[in-house]
Amino acid sequence: MGSTRFSGILVSCLLVIIGLSEAQLQLGFYAKNCPNAEKIVKDYVGEHIHNAPSLAAALLRLHFHDCFVRGCDASVLLNSTSSNQAEKDAPPNLSLRGFDFIDRIKSRLEAQCPGIVSCADVVALVARDSIVATGGPTWKVPTGRRDGMIARGAEAIANLPPSTSNFSNLQSLFANVGLDWKDLVLLSGAHTIGISHCSSFSNRLYNFTGVGDQDPDLKTEYAAKLKAKCKTPTDTTTFVEMDPGSVRTFDLSYYTHLLKRRGLFQSDAALKTSPTAYNYINQLLKGPLQNFFYEFGKSMEKMGRANVKTGSAGEIRKQCSVVNS
Repeated sequence: MGSTRFSGILVSCLLVIIGLSEAQLQLGFYAKNCPNAEKIVKDYVGEHIHNAPSLAAALLRLHFHDCFVRGCDASVLLNSTSSNQAEKDAPPNLSLRGFDFIDRIKSRLEAQCPGIVSCADVVALVARDSIVATGGPTWKVPTGRRDGMIARGAEAIANLPPSTSNFSNLQSLFANVGLDWKDLVLLSGAHTIGISHCSSFSNRLYNFTGVGDQDPDLKTEYAAKLKAKCKTPTDTTTFVEMDPGSVRTFDLSYYTHLLKRRGLFQSDAALKTSPTAYNYINQLLKGPLQNFFYEFGKSMEKMGRANVKTGSAGEIRKQCSVVNS
């Protein structure tokens, strides 16, 4: 009796272990059932990203915003319904771009391998390939993610790091997806490319503490240049470069600006308030660019594994904006 029970427990444990091993992300996940999947993605990115190079930053941001809410499950791509406001329509996501780009790639994949490649994997692959195609770092993208079936706008508000965050809040939100302070510093370095609307930082210019003042941590000359572009506190249409003079080059200048009090967001400036983070930024600046690329890539791969759905969880959406009927 005892031996039979032990054998049953052993078999159950083995099945759990096997199930877990099958559910893990892996490089070349589609090698057998859609061998050209990653090439289709890479070729499309290579063919089109140079027509709109600023889209590389947008596609990278799309991946970030996906992974920070419910994990990397493409929930950020789902449309709202009459009874539910989805993530993409929540205030932190209203400036997201690249949805059509993802849809066009997904259509090509569906034409060759129907129902095989997840939207979540497309988002992860496109983020990497678009950065590489525009001269940035590379990283490994193991695949096998499945798509989520739930997207709630309130969760985007609760889980995405606001541009007004202090260091403690940033650490907490990054920890929610398994990332530490070092990942925070490195992934913030993505602000070396791309643009931002004035509304994301105008409080630092016009109403930092609620009395019509300017953030004293913002360098005066830089603040004056920003005010020349963002002429009113309510400007929601004008945009500026996050890394002035280097907006299309993935390099270390973001950190150089940061230490000179020219970080655009309050969340950027917050990195200087942690002695550990501050020292690490200086370490990055003293090292070769390739070291930053390598470390950034490791953090990206780590983020890409955040709370993924694998195995039989979720589904493989036919269209990225709606769940399967």
